[in-house]
Amino acid sequence: MARLVLTDASPLIGLARIDALDWLRALFGTVWIPSEVRAEVLPGRGLADEAAIAAAGAKGWLRQTEPSPAEPALPDLDEGEAACIRIALAHAGPSLLLMDERAGRAIAAEHGLRVAGTAAVVGMAKTRGLIPSSGFGSAREVFARLHGADFRISVQVIETVLRRVGE
Repeated sequence: MARLVLTDASPLIGLARIDALDWLRALFGTVWIPSEVRAEVLPGRGLADEAAIAAAGAKGWLRQTEPSPAEPALPDLDEGEAACIRIALAHAGPSLLLMDERAGRAIAAEHGLRVAGTAAVVGMAKTRGLIPSSGFGSAREVFARLHGADFRISVQVIETVLRRVGE
C-alpha cells in the first residue's frame, strides 16, 4: 500500500458532489493535497462541494503538503497536477496519485508513479463495501449520480470498473 496518497482537485470535487468524500479516508487514511490543489478546491465561493472538502480538512484526514519542489518542469500540466507529481517524485517511499486528467495521468505514469482516478476509487469503494453503507445501491448508481452532478467519466472506463467489481 502507498505510504503517501496525494490527490488532485477532480477526485475531491467529484466525490464531494455525491457525498462520498469520506470514502477517501476509509480507503487511504490520510490523504494529502498540495497548496495548489487546495487553492483550486477551496476558492472561497461557498459552493457545497467546497464545504465538504473544508470539513474533511477540519477532521484532519485531508491535509496540505509542504510546498512542492520546483522540478521537474511540467509545463503541459495545470499547477495542481504538476505539484502532485513533483511531490510524489520527491517522496522516498511508495505513493499513489488520485488524478483524472488524461495528460497528468500519462506524465505521472511516464515517471513511474501509480495513478488512480475517481472511477478507480468507486471500484475500491465497492470492493470494500463502502457503497451500500453510504446509501448507494451499486457502483452503477454511483456513476449515474456523478454524471447527474455534471462529473464526466468515459463510458469505457465505467464499464471496465463495473466488470471488475462484478456489476
